[in-house]
Amino acid sequence: MSSTSDLTWFKSSHSGSDGDACVEIALTPATVHVRDSKDRHGPRLTLSPAAWHRFVSYAARA
Repeated sequence: MSSTSDLTWFKSSHSGSDGDACVEIALTPATVHVRDSKDRHGPRLTLSPAAWHRFVSYAARA
């Protein structure tokens, strides 16, 4: 992957029909990229797959 502009972004299937108030993620073998769906050109968070797994596991328990 040459740049983050080449990423394929998607939202959770749990997002509402409006789909404008959630996060989007893009996956690569080495990273999980996270952005705000309302600000697609704004800041992005980049996590390792292990860190993403820990976050999702924590969020599922909350």
